[in-house]
Amino acid sequence: MLKQRIITALILAPLVILGIFFLPIPGFIAAVAVITLIGFWEWTQFVSLSERLKAMIIPVVTLIGSLFILPISVPSLMTRFPAHHHMLILGGLWWLLASLLTITYSSSAQYWAKSAALKQLFGLLTLIPFFWAMLLLRADNYLSSHYLGAKLLLLVCLIVWSADSGAYFCGKRFGRTKMAPSVSPNKTIEGLFGGIVLAVIVAWVGAEIMNIPFSSVPHLLFIAIVTVVASVFGDLVESMFKRVSGIKDSGRILPGHGGVLDRIDSLTAALPVFALLYFW
Repeated sequence: MLKQRIITALILAPLVILGIFFLPIPGFIAAVAVITLIGFWEWTQFVSLSERLKAMIIPVVTLIGSLFILPISVPSLMTRFPAHHHMLILGGLWWLLASLLTITYSSSAQYWAKSAALKQLFGLLTLIPFFWAMLLLRADNYLSSHYLGAKLLLLVCLIVWSADSGAYFCGKRFGRTKMAPSVSPNKTIEGLFGGIVLAVIVAWVGAEIMNIPFSSVPHLLFIAIVTVVASVFGDLVESMFKRVSGIKDSGRILPGHGGVLDRIDSLTAALPVFALLYFW
């Protein structure tokens, strides 16, 4: 299993970075749309195991509808219309609620665990803002600084990856206090702090090396810390839905890693939160 995970990661990471930097905007939008739709397909397991195709109708219609409702040209993505900001705010509010649901699990599960409609809504709130955050970050200042948006996306990935690594090693060494034992018994408060420390260092160094503009160093560090916390809850929220549905992995598309949702769960929270704070 570990060998498979390493091989898949060594193949996947360069492909992701190449796609972020070198796909033209239309190709990038198409690629992110495919990832989002795969994520929705895996989410249908949380909604209905017996009627997954039927459960895909609303996500597909919603994603396509958002492309017609929200401006999608490069200039409009760069300008960031009020509708774009509203989408990011919606994502931020959802992750506040989702974090609360995770902290209060399993008592809070009685209000939504048996509702297919609510779980469908939760999937939309998880993946639609993720889709638009990817687009808005990639298009930032695109015409005058072609790779700035790509560097922003890479920075978020580095923050999440370093937070995962820091939390793992610090949690293994010092972990005592469980964050959400009924959802994920391995995550600890000590691990979270270890992840934050490493991610903040990586964010600071990464922003300096890639020359990513922030209004101030405290602004950068604040965004990094909040993004790390959001990424942790992104992971916990998917774990919560898998636990309620009795599912170990969201899919098998990535050998050793499970499904697409298993790989992007942290990013579904980190990207909208980072984008909201960066563009605020």
